Amino acid sequence: MNPTSLAGAFVITFSLLSYGIGSISLQRFKVVSSHVLVFLTIGVVLDVVAATLMIIGSAHTPFSLHGFIGLSAIAVMIADVILLWRVFNKYGSDTTVPKPLLLYSKLAYLWWIIAYLTGSVLVIWR
Repeated sequence: MNPTSLAGAFVITFSLLSYGIGSISLQRFKVVSSHVLVFLTIGVVLDVVAATLMIIGSAHTPFSLHGFIGLSAIAVMIADVILLWRVFNKYGSDTTVPKPLLLYSKLAYLWWIIAYLTGSVLVIWR
């Protein structure tokens, strides 16, 4: 694995940690707080940075099954964070999150975990 891809793999692990803390906190407490938003936003930013590093460092095309899953997961995560920021800005801190948005957030996190695991499995197989 070249250094750029290795840096991407390192950054994606921090993204997993940050986005995971935000997602699990959101599901557990069902409120959108500034702490949840900070962890989710940092997770998304780190994921975009990591994906960029891995695309730059990879000899393979980003138009693969994992590329589609990964990029679609980023899009879903960005939409989730935008929706949560809208709720936060409209209703304030510690607002209970509507059930449909909680479900969307849970599915976004699950989709991201699937993307993370498929990338890990592909690296192991190579």
